[in-house]
Amino acid sequence: MSEYISAGRLQEAALTEYNKLKSGIEAGTLSPKDRMSIPQQEMPVREPHERAHLMDEVALGYTTEQAIVEANRCLQCKNAPCISGCPVNVPIPQFVAQVAKGEFKKAVDIIKTTNLLPAICGRVCPQEKQCQGMCTVGKTYKNAEKSVSIGRLERFVADYERQHKLQTPPQVAPATGKKVAVIGSGPAGLTVAADVRRAGHEVTVFEAFHKPGGVMVYGIPEFRLPKAIVASEVQMLKDMGVEFRENFLVGRTGTLLQLLKEQGYDAAFIGTGAGLPKFMNIDGENLIGVFSANEYLTRANLMKAYDTEHADTPLYQAKNVVVVGGGNVAMDAARMAYRLGADHVSVIYRRTRNEMPARREEIAHAEEEGVEFRFLENPVKILGDENGCVSGVTALSYELGEPDASGRRSPVPIAGSEHDVSCDAVIVALGNGSNPLMVKTTPGLNADKKGHITVDENGRTSFPAVWAGGDIVLGAATVILAMGEGRKAAASINEYLNA
Repeated sequence: MSEYISAGRLQEAALTEYNKLKSGIEAGTLSPKDRMSIPQQEMPVREPHERAHLMDEVALGYTTEQAIVEANRCLQCKNAPCISGCPVNVPIPQFVAQVAKGEFKKAVDIIKTTNLLPAICGRVCPQEKQCQGMCTVGKTYKNAEKSVSIGRLERFVADYERQHKLQTPPQVAPATGKKVAVIGSGPAGLTVAADVRRAGHEVTVFEAFHKPGGVMVYGIPEFRLPKAIVASEVQMLKDMGVEFRENFLVGRTGTLLQLLKEQGYDAAFIGTGAGLPKFMNIDGENLIGVFSANEYLTRANLMKAYDTEHADTPLYQAKNVVVVGGGNVAMDAARMAYRLGADHVSVIYRRTRNEMPARREEIAHAEEEGVEFRFLENPVKILGDENGCVSGVTALSYELGEPDASGRRSPVPIAGSEHDVSCDAVIVALGNGSNPLMVKTTPGLNADKKGHITVDENGRTSFPAVWAGGDIVLGAATVILAMGEGRKAAASINEYLNA
């Protein structure tokens, strides 16, 4: 378990470090050796046992001194390897250089040349596997966790801009008279809406739910990504002139063909995500108390089941919860269970900690909050009581064999190792598949055998004037990867409309 260090101690240490470096920072005389000696600034977070029962955001964000000290760790490499690790190619050294000088508004304006959602990306993107994974500082330490904390700096400047009411809508080109339909308001859809609107085209975003934001609203918990931040980013698009039509399920409320042929849209982008839950297909999955992580988190996030005084969303009261899976969604579900009243939460994962796909930070936060990890186990049956409710799971123990196609060592079952684990709820967090609605209601729109819409290198589908991107193409991916696909598709849409 990682050691919890209070926010006060971290901020005090940062102020001491800032005062020590202040003259060199102001004079611009810090050498590479000086920069390499600056300790990495940890993110202040709420006290674990207190936060485990609160929906408030766990990470508190850098102070001004922490941000400036951390930014001065950057070596300003000429080849900028961090940019190549970013799916949307944020000019990272340039924005970090402005943070190092205390020019926070300039910094966020630089980010927004390629990424209009910095407050979101700074919170939920796996920077350690992307930009920070390429950072020269981290490679010098031979540890990506020692890289410059690019994501934390991105979050800081985005929050600074919002808190000081400095946000300004990006400039929009003169109207072209062309109309674009964006289906889905997740990260891919919002990115396309922004880039296409900037080019002067009319944009309407169609969202099936009653609130825009996609997975950022229904999937990622409040304690990791406050919904007010998503709403602020959506408002920025509205200020640019993007129209949002909620409660509109394309394929049911109206078809894609109707949008293009009857409502006069010149192009469309499909960014409907991957929202079809996967289950284990074992006995007992139909018992009361078994949930997909998708449903469980949607009830809590979008429908605010935790707010019993103001929301009528039904909430299944469980005290001993088992979560199956090892990704970020599993961590979100496990941590949410405590906030919904559980006394004990276990995560069952059939590999070891080293193979878990979840972010290290999310695993550490879950462990700090009391989540128990049961590695090298997997349920083979869900047990029920006389009322048809979950009473436990029968699990099998595993050992690791040879690596599979993904490079992770394959779990091998140990014969005769069955054992029971007591619980009164099971949350299955094994990923999502693609909802087939768009393909079934759009003849000529091709998909692969997994239901992912097939596209070319520019995100263009088999259907005329229609592009797609994000999880509906990639499978369950990350916010920033979806945004990268959105940017690529938007560039192709703009080229098509301007031809």
